[in-house]
Amino acid sequence: MAKIDLRNPGRPIHAGVILMGGETEILDTAPIDLLHGITKKFAEQLPLPDEMKRQAIDVKFHWVNEKGTPASFTSGINMQTTDSFATCPPLDIVLMGAHWGHDPNEAELNFVRKSYNDCSAYLSICGGMMVPLLAGTLKGKTCTGPLPVLAQVKQGHPEVNWVEKRYVMDSDGKTWTSGALLNGLDLMKAFVEKTWGGKGTYAEQVIRIGGWPVRSVEYREDELM
Repeated sequence: MAKIDLRNPGRPIHAGVILMGGETEILDTAPIDLLHGITKKFAEQLPLPDEMKRQAIDVKFHWVNEKGTPASFTSGINMQTTDSFATCPPLDIVLMGAHWGHDPNEAELNFVRKSYNDCSAYLSICGGMMVPLLAGTLKGKTCTGPLPVLAQVKQGHPEVNWVEKRYVMDSDGKTWTSGALLNGLDLMKAFVEKTWGGKGTYAEQVIRIGGWPVRSVEYREDELM
């Protein structure tokens, strides 16, 4: 299936959060809400010119795990997923966050491989890069991850070009990874700006209204761990 142009999709965009077993970090998945902010549904609520609102997009959101059963998140949250691997349509945008207490099984790794091949953008936040790493989709890519684990993954996975940045997009324009937790906000802001942003755009206004972080992709020396 041909991958869509996210800027001019011609149909609703399917954006999915892929969940493993165990517990998923809430803050790793929260950045998906910026995509909600640039939807036509949300645009109706904003005091912006109609011409600008017409730039809003249609997005269908999917929260996916293997069986379509309730998923566990940190801080005691349980959420009913929208899809199983069997029922989920091909995803155009994928987001994955870190999970705890579960080793990905072959069904999960295979779904990650399929989703990576199908999508136009694959966003891994914090330790969310570990599953696509195990699935082999990051081979030859330029990636980052949480600073405390970078030394270990560099040693164990030299097939990936690891860099110390808040976020990085590989030269393929598709593979995005971030540092820990709130660096996912930096990543999502950069992704939306690159895909739908620019001076005078609806996306730019939503980012400004939402107070999304404005900071360098580089860490300050005193922030390195």
